[in-house]
Amino acid sequence: MAEQHGDSPVPVELSVVGGFLIAVIVGMLFPADAMTRWMFHPAVVAGCCWAGQLWYVGRKLSVPPAAGNPWRYIFGMANTVTLLRGGLYAVVAGFLVVPATTDLAWVPAACYGVGVVLDKLDGTVARTVGEQTQLGTRLDMAFDTFGFVVAPLVAVFWGQLPALYLSLSAARYAYVGGIRWRRYRDRPVFERPDSNLGKYLAGVQMVFITAALVPVVPTELVFRLTPVVLAPSLAVFLRDFLVASGRLPREWFDRQR
Repeated sequence: MAEQHGDSPVPVELSVVGGFLIAVIVGMLFPADAMTRWMFHPAVVAGCCWAGQLWYVGRKLSVPPAAGNPWRYIFGMANTVTLLRGGLYAVVAGFLVVPATTDLAWVPAACYGVGVVLDKLDGTVARTVGEQTQLGTRLDMAFDTFGFVVAPLVAVFWGQLPALYLSLSAARYAYVGGIRWRRYRDRPVFERPDSNLGKYLAGVQMVFITAALVPVVPTELVFRLTPVVLAPSLAVFLRDFLVASGRLPREWFDRQR
């Protein structure tokens, strides 16, 4: 959806109110004695993370005049599902400052797992009710990336995933950074292969991260499976960059479908 002249900006209040609400909810739902405080309270971390994500998504977007009330545009059915998913990932982020000994060790797995389910639901809702918007697309991408960073970080900090797994999060940023660098240098950027393989592998990663966060899953098994699960996704990032940079022909991969 292209921006039009006269569009109204996405309200900045959305990020402030959203971050405050998440902080209040986390503070009310989880007892203070189970959320051992380090430098920051987990409720504050969760609120700041969600507010930051909402600000990042909305800072370059505008509400088209045809949408009418900007709040109705933002809180359509599909966007509401996506926002809920982002809120759940923000709760997971709050556990970055909670030790693994907490009695609430099951919360990150539950929140991230429900978020994964909602990730499959929001797109279906958007297509069904005709609410596919630029805002919804950006929210979906931002929360996907955010979840892929904070959930593995919690698992690594708690010793439930090897640090090697963070290479997947780094690969996402390396790919985006490489593409932006090429554009900055006025070098051509080609379309990635028309393939659903990356989406399927992302689903595998989400399930694997959720399992790794579950306290009763054997850590030894997770550590052994990590290289096997990582390799295909890292290979896809490398493939996509080689194609986008023109080092490999896109047509060759399209023929393999």
